[in-house]
Amino acid sequence: MSSVARKAALLSRFSDAYSQARLDAQCLLRRCIDRAETVQRIIYIATVEAFHVAKMAFRHFKIRVRKMLTPSNVGSNTDFETAVSEYIVCHLDLYDSQSSVNDVIRAMNVNPKISFPPEVDFCLLTDFIQEICCIAFAMQSLEPPLDIAFGADGEIFNDCKYRRSYDSDFTAPLVFYHVWPALMENDCVIMKGEAVTKERGFLEFRATSNAVP
Repeated sequence: MSSVARKAALLSRFSDAYSQARLDAQCLLRRCIDRAETVQRIIYIATVEAFHVAKMAFRHFKIRVRKMLTPSNVGSNTDFETAVSEYIVCHLDLYDSQSSVNDVIRAMNVNPKISFPPEVDFCLLTDFIQEICCIAFAMQSLEPPLDIAFGADGEIFNDCKYRRSYDSDFTAPLVFYHVWPALMENDCVIMKGEAVTKERGFLEFRATSNAVP
């Protein structure tokens, strides 16, 4: 496929992950966890960790390809970096996604925001995490690569990056927590994420800030 077609296919997969795979993962977690907020936080963090781990795996994969495809093997008529990129695009199936899934689950198990629910095993999310890892890995092969936006609790809500969840307080100025990350191409938002804004979250954030000496 052309670069444009590959990008369109990956955008469609990312959209499907939000609209369907995310909801399937929520249903699995709701069997163990009552609070919708906790469930949504877990899925968001799983998505962020999956992108982080997949990007690291892509960098290591590219290093291995560069070592294998020495300039002498490529030929004088082919640019070396182009040859590396083309090889990666043709061999995305060599990505060890299961290893990345294991890394994501290990990171989630020590994340202080979500590691406390003893009633849930994050292995429940293996299929969801694997799909996000594969999407993120393939997105790194695009030019330019696609990535998710950084999000932090308490940040100012950005209407260009996020939609408010239906249960948000629509006048609250700060993000209480994120549901889904925005997708970025360089500094441009190409797919909005979702965030929850709450007045009580704003008040809690102000109280915490005022308590800092």
